[in-house]
Amino acid sequence: MGVLLVFHQTYQPVLGSILLSALVAGLPLYVLFIMLAVLRLPAWLCAVAAMLTAFVLGWLVWGMPFTVTAGAATQGMAFGLWPISWIVLNAVFFHNLTVASGDFDVIKRSLAHLTTDRRIQALLVAFSFGALIEGIAGFGAPVAISASILASLGFEPITAAVLALLANTAPVAYGSIGIPVVTLGRLVAPVLGHTDPTSTTLALSAMVGRQLPLFSILIPAYLIVVMAGWRRMTQILPAVLVTGVSFAVVQFLISNFVGPELTDIIAALVSMACLAILLRFWRPREVWQFAHETAEAPATGAPRRVMGGAEADLPGRAARASATQLGALDSTGRIVRAFSMYIILVIVILIGQMGNLPWWAGHPVGDVKTSLATPVNVTADFKCGNVAFKLCPQPWIGPDPAKDRQAFKFPYWSFFWPGTYEVNSKGQPTSVVFNEPPIVKKQAAYNNPFNWDFLAAAGTLVLIAGLVAFLVMTAFGSRVNFFRVYGQTLRQLALPIVTIAFILGIAYLMNYSGMTSSLAIAFSKTGFIFPFVAAFLGSLGVFLTGSDTSSNTLFGPLQAQTAQQLGNVSPILTAATNSSGGVMGKMISPQNLSVGAAGVNRVGAEGEIFRRVIRYSLILTTAVGVVAMIQAYVIPGIVPSP
Repeated sequence: MGVLLVFHQTYQPVLGSILLSALVAGLPLYVLFIMLAVLRLPAWLCAVAAMLTAFVLGWLVWGMPFTVTAGAATQGMAFGLWPISWIVLNAVFFHNLTVASGDFDVIKRSLAHLTTDRRIQALLVAFSFGALIEGIAGFGAPVAISASILASLGFEPITAAVLALLANTAPVAYGSIGIPVVTLGRLVAPVLGHTDPTSTTLALSAMVGRQLPLFSILIPAYLIVVMAGWRRMTQILPAVLVTGVSFAVVQFLISNFVGPELTDIIAALVSMACLAILLRFWRPREVWQFAHETAEAPATGAPRRVMGGAEADLPGRAARASATQLGALDSTGRIVRAFSMYIILVIVILIGQMGNLPWWAGHPVGDVKTSLATPVNVTADFKCGNVAFKLCPQPWIGPDPAKDRQAFKFPYWSFFWPGTYEVNSKGQPTSVVFNEPPIVKKQAAYNNPFNWDFLAAAGTLVLIAGLVAFLVMTAFGSRVNFFRVYGQTLRQLALPIVTIAFILGIAYLMNYSGMTSSLAIAFSKTGFIFPFVAAFLGSLGVFLTGSDTSSNTLFGPLQAQTAQQLGNVSPILTAATNSSGGVMGKMISPQNLSVGAAGVNRVGAEGEIFRRVIRYSLILTTAVGVVAMIQAYVIPGIVPSP
């Protein structure tokens, strides 16, 4: 590559005005909003149009060379495929595997038989079980499945959808094997100057885990107040506290000391187990049901089925058509076997992530003398060949990365994407994109290599867990076709995967060109109250896209850069607040409203559901903003350092 292709970012390309430049930089987001929320066009089409808008702006207005612009767009799309879509694909596959084997139906029935009290059923199904599905599959499945189960148990359909949407808040940041935080970490790391995103991801996981547990305690109580009123909530306060506190404690511990991938799964399993144990020793004084029901004749023997439309394109679609009645009884052994599939998932991911655990990660992290050594350290084994990775510097296959970074390596290949680098006089690849003041103190290369972690990726670990679970299912006589289920999952997620790829293309174009930086400089003018604003930016992002992952993609780097401009707020705090605030906007996003309505067979009732949940979303987003302000200015020591 020639030196003429070197690109120095500029942040005021529109008439030398930062305000006008920021307004123009927001055009891809405006296009996305209008096409999604106003015109209600398919998400993949909206993402394509918004990415093309970002491409043209980056090339013609911000002045990025065409080859660099093309490189940024394709690298973003590739990142959308690996590791993002790879995680989503295998997470949803694992869920569909449990559906095909019948294990998912067994778990649903076991929850339905624990109690006839509608309030406790809401805690079990909407909050705890919904969090489990969020942790495994995410992307609409928890709302569709939990709303459908509640409606099948006899809940009024619109109420079931509202409860499912409200409960699907606190777990969302760690949904689909932690993909929102993993994505955020990988995008924010270059902003902070980190070449390895692991430390950034762990810091963001910890920060979100110091915000959301408070809401994990509040949401179960809020859920019951919305459903039955304050007095009836206090009647089951032991159940409310056990459900929320057990989830919150585990959510804090796993997110801070393990990582984002298993946070929801373990917290949900512990929450369900704690509530089930409580119900062995305690029951509410009176069984509360809806006005049209009687406690003497609860509708548990043969609950009515209310399912979503067969054509809805949802990750949880395969779960909705079970032929087994929720009223059937299963043996204790069968229930244990069903839950053991999720235990397998937890164990496999823990083994794959063992090198990130605090007692094996080293002090400081990655220190050769204090870290768990290879080959016992599976995490380090899977990262062999990563640039400057001292625990295992040589790849299994391929040359020394210190001598030839660009050549193929296995199991970890970190390289500069075509179009974004040139080779210097020493034969080493260097970025052709440079950050400029005031985004950085002095001119610095924008280094954002593509990391292809074949084995260390969470998606690969979930696939391995799926294979182990399949072997266990087969050993116990389940007739499941592994490849057929995987093929069905691929077809099911084809359009969502395309959408994810183009959304990431938008983010990379905006980051490489400097459009994100233009917005950050403008937002820094909000000054002291920016941590509060950060929560609403995250909520807006999820409202636009329906996904905390996509919101983190669009606004995560912006949040971090704005904090750097302010100078008195941690970029880890503001980026994490984007994710925490984002989860409170999920209940009002058009996509999730459609999911909730379809899950209870009330397509067309999205407006009614929206009117019932909008105030809850605004209240909770405001609360996240207040928490962020307190953490920024009253207890700044709570913010971790990567």
